[in-house]
Amino acid sequence: MADDSLRDQLQKSLGAAYTIECELGGGGMSRVFLVHDTELARRIVIKVLSPDLAEGLSADRFAREIKLAALLQEPHIVPVLSAGQTAEGLPWYSMPFVEGASLRAHLAGGALPLAEAVALLRNVAQALSYAHAHGVVHRDIKPENILISSGTAVVADFGIAKAVSAAKTQAPGGTITQIGMSLGTPAYMAPEQALGDSGTDHRADIYAWGTVAYEAITGEHVFPGRTSAQQIIAAHLAEAPRPIAAVAPTVPPPLAALVMRCLEKDPARRPASASELVDALSDATMYSSAATRTSPPAPPVRKRLVYAIGVASVVMASLIALIVARRPATPEATAAPTAAGLAT
Repeated sequence: MADDSLRDQLQKSLGAAYTIECELGGGGMSRVFLVHDTELARRIVIKVLSPDLAEGLSADRFAREIKLAALLQEPHIVPVLSAGQTAEGLPWYSMPFVEGASLRAHLAGGALPLAEAVALLRNVAQALSYAHAHGVVHRDIKPENILISSGTAVVADFGIAKAVSAAKTQAPGGTITQIGMSLGTPAYMAPEQALGDSGTDHRADIYAWGTVAYEAITGEHVFPGRTSAQQIIAAHLAEAPRPIAAVAPTVPPPLAALVMRCLEKDPARRPASASELVDALSDATMYSSAATRTSPPAPPVRKRLVYAIGVASVVMASLIALIVARRPATPEATAAPTAAGLAT
């Protein structure tokens, strides 16, 4: 299907109540269109599933599952508004248009200021905590799905993975492995998800959150330099990430430790829930302790202390000299000022 053909088919299925303004782009999962809702005088976004993902998928089942996804109502989740299908049978869903750029755009200049990064990562963790409590796992947390508006992060595409999975699992050839791989993004995919493990749960989102957090606070991907999906997945499966302290030494140790825990290969070794991330990020030491790293290093402080002790030794030696006035100085008496001088 040609590019303009899909747009025409979508416009036909939407009717006169909606006008497609332009295509915003997309990924392997969908194509994204900016649409004007003429009745409510607002802009919305419509995502049309790719033909590969839609193959063998029950559009009716997908629409029913989307209705469940629409029940997710949390300030840091971009809600699903409606769903349908094009004249060619490709499923689509709509959501509000968020004014602002994605986290990917914000990361174009490298690591974020630490306080800003912590605040945004906490927003994402809040969204995950709410969704997980309602039985919804995202399965594709990445900077492109995190939108920044008025300094706050909101997460898009919640519930889509569950809707696709439910609509496709029983389709011919629609195995758990294929569904998991088609929905996830290799650069941010948990090891168990990459393996197509049927036991993959909310802790895959915590791993993905860890990869996003690593990039936000260091300016580097957790496994930089990989050029293919196979290389990236192999790294997630077998390689240990470079310690944050070695990449970005100014990151406070509590924050670095939290992020590295999220990147554990074994899900059982990660934080048990996203609410644990929210609680941890509410601690001001996650970012305020960074200021202590810009203070004068420890060695000069110790040197000043030794210098003070040396001065006290000189004063004490002078007092002793007064007490033994006119007596010749002993070797011990002359040694004290010399030692004090060396200490400085």
